[in-house]
Amino acid sequence: MHIHTVKRGDTLWELSQKYNVPIEHIFVANGFTNQSPLVIGQAVIIPTPSGGHIHKVLVGESLWKIGQHYGVSLQEIVKVNKIHNPAVIIPGQLLSIPIAAKPIIEVNTYTEKFGEYGVRLINDIGDYLTHLSPFSYRIQPNGSLSPIDDAAIIQAGYEKRATPMMVISNYEGGNFSPEIAHAVVADPAVQLIVIGNILTIMRQQRYVVLHVDFEYVPPADKELFNTFLQRLVDTLHPFGYLVSTALAPKLTAEQAGTLYEAHDYEIQGNIVDFVILMTYEWGWSGGPPRAVAPLNEVVKVLNYALTVIPPEKIIMGMPLYGYDWTLPYVQGGKWAPSVSSFEAVNRAAKYGSTIFYDEPSQSPYYHYYDKEGKQHVVWFEDARSVQAKYDIVKTFKLRGVSFWVLGVPFPQNWFVLGENFTIKKLV
Repeated sequence: MHIHTVKRGDTLWELSQKYNVPIEHIFVANGFTNQSPLVIGQAVIIPTPSGGHIHKVLVGESLWKIGQHYGVSLQEIVKVNKIHNPAVIIPGQLLSIPIAAKPIIEVNTYTEKFGEYGVRLINDIGDYLTHLSPFSYRIQPNGSLSPIDDAAIIQAGYEKRATPMMVISNYEGGNFSPEIAHAVVADPAVQLIVIGNILTIMRQQRYVVLHVDFEYVPPADKELFNTFLQRLVDTLHPFGYLVSTALAPKLTAEQAGTLYEAHDYEIQGNIVDFVILMTYEWGWSGGPPRAVAPLNEVVKVLNYALTVIPPEKIIMGMPLYGYDWTLPYVQGGKWAPSVSSFEAVNRAAKYGSTIFYDEPSQSPYYHYYDKEGKQHVVWFEDARSVQAKYDIVKTFKLRGVSFWVLGVPFPQNWFVLGENFTIKKLV
């Protein structure tokens, strides 16, 4: 594929002619309809034929540099083109570039959509999933679990060979509860009840993986939390179940703050089968405007994580959404509503905005004035921003990616994902 940045005067018909691609293919790759607008600065996926690529050698290029660009080895290019001396290539020379083998990764998505609508969503994108994580079974202080109506989406997941991952959380009343986390990790008797309930639900609902999303665990409970996780693993592994955890995005082992301190990267990385790093929400609804998952910040988290957790145990979190902030930002003021990629582009078109791309964060954004004259800034995700993140997954050889949250329309993401990776299936 090629990602084209829209310029003034571009039309979809002209892009199809320029790249010699049927316009219908462009519509499918981007989820466009006949009403879809084009906005200056917008990223548009141009699908290309899958039979390889012809590269015209430029002045100063080497075979190694060309191979790096396309993700194939120098030896593969030499073999396909029957080159006798790899050190000698001529500007203007045409080279056949073989298709690079796609890395195999695991892909998870959380979902809060159940019933018929949830099933439709899974039917749409289930081919891209290794795991499906209904959010969530909420633990009560007495060890009981609040039920969720997950049967239909689990069945839909199995039909797409997406492994169901049971999520337990200390989420209550719109927030994560430190008190509930403490009640569980500090009391072995409560843990026995929790584990018994987990086993019952996993058997009944055909879950394969347990995912522990405990956030804002009291810092003093760090060791108790680690012990609880070890107990879960020791109990579930003999039944053939996997165990994973969600980790806050830390930069150092000693990072201060209730969100971070009880999340012990090194110990959890040793105990559980894999972790999901919540590498998003730098820009968040109640905070100042910025990219939701700025790549420069995500990489800092990965650089730390990889010092204590092997890459084959790390799944990188990614957002499917953005936010629309009203300016000037006022701390404690009205929170920014979330927007999908579709909504963001349509809003830019409605208000005549130009979309810009921030290089450090590898994220698109734009400004507009609403009908009341108030200025807004919108940060969101597009084909360029997710491609940049997938390049990092390849560079660090991570286990995979995890999305928050299903139900936010983003067709470009799934196309780009499929072009970059082969999705591992466990069932």
